[in-house]
Amino acid sequence: MVKKISKIPFQGTPEQEALLKEAIASANGDKSRLMAVMQEAQGIYGYLPYEVQQMIAEGLDVPMEKVYGVATFYAQFALSPKGKYNISVCLGTACYVKGSQQVLDKLTELLGIEPGECTADAKFSLEACRCIGACGLAPVMMINEDVYGKLTPDMLKGILEKYA
Repeated sequence: MVKKISKIPFQGTPEQEALLKEAIASANGDKSRLMAVMQEAQGIYGYLPYEVQQMIAEGLDVPMEKVYGVATFYAQFALSPKGKYNISVCLGTACYVKGSQQVLDKLTELLGIEPGECTADAKFSLEACRCIGACGLAPVMMINEDVYGKLTPDMLKGILEKYA
């Protein structure tokens, strides 16, 4: 799956930037610590926007392409912020056969975002995943820690209203 770059403007704070500079300095110029610094940066910001990737590249003296390559290769890194409510729709076999693609399509329509994106108000983010582990409830989605099963597209508006 291609990772989406955020459409939400970067809004880092001076405190976050100071923590990032600290993380970069702790690498002591060791380029092999790139991944560790990126993990710390994601912990600070919640995702790795272009501006943060650029600070890491400059701070560790590695090409921006390398930072971006690592960020897009490993599933643990996100290029878009997560919303207050992160929605994960299972597209594993059991869920897919029972209509999870239609559930995902309806959520895309209702929220106005694609998987891998976050709404402009940062309330919801949407992602597709491979398995939630609740195959008997297929199709399934999670909103943060809440699991919803046996879904149909017409149920989604009511579920989202609980989080509005």
